[in-house]
Amino acid sequence: MKRILISLLIVLLALASFFPAASAAASHLSDEAGLLSDAERGSIETQLSALSEAYDLDLVIVTTDSTGSKTPMEYADDYYDYNGYRPDGVLLLISMEAGDWWISTAGYGITAFTDAGIAWIGEQVVPYLSDGDFAGAFSTFAELCDQFLAQAETGDPFDVHNLPKEPFPVVWNVAVSLLIGLVAALLAVGSMKRKLKSVARKAQADDYVTPGSLQITKSRDFHLYTRLDRQEKPQSSGGSSTHRSSSGATHGGGGGKF
Repeated sequence: MKRILISLLIVLLALASFFPAASAAASHLSDEAGLLSDAERGSIETQLSALSEAYDLDLVIVTTDSTGSKTPMEYADDYYDYNGYRPDGVLLLISMEAGDWWISTAGYGITAFTDAGIAWIGEQVVPYLSDGDFAGAFSTFAELCDQFLAQAETGDPFDVHNLPKEPFPVVWNVAVSLLIGLVAALLAVGSMKRKLKSVARKAQADDYVTPGSLQITKSRDFHLYTRLDRQEKPQSSGGSSTHRSSSGATHGGGGGKF
């Protein structure tokens, strides 16, 4: 039902974009680096605004050429804190100078987007960023935010124990590739067997040795077995790590390079 409402909100917001805004609300998309076309910018802004209204928080995307003297984490946290957004929200920062991405979470966003969840989202979005498909990256981010927030509403946010499964098409493509490889291998083995029809199996191992050709001149002991004790690697307990921003607000988050 919520997905239907979100779709309706997107339509209404798209229609509203044709009329002047009554007030200057904080934008959900700030493309300071100029990575998007006007059409892409309008579409993604509408998508983010609809999801923000549906979940009563702020989903924000910010692009910049540089974070200046701040780290990506500091820049993302401060941007969220000082631009009039709601206490609950998520912000994706893209900094072009060094190819940084960072997701900053606040309030309920910290609950809905765990450390493991943020890392997983990064794995889905970074390939788009690396290819220069920023519109694809931002649209995918918005769709994943919808998925993560819907899951969080069940009381069991995505975390180390229940991260989303790989999309079906990816699994299917891998299966098809493996099947093709198996068939090719079987055909190759069959071809080699046919070429060896003239070779007959010998009854005794001695039949494979030319008389007088085997002379043992040296012997050496080899260590064939060893014992290896393995210790289980401690697993992450999950959840969200937090820190304080320059404003004193609590944030979660995570990021990397693209």
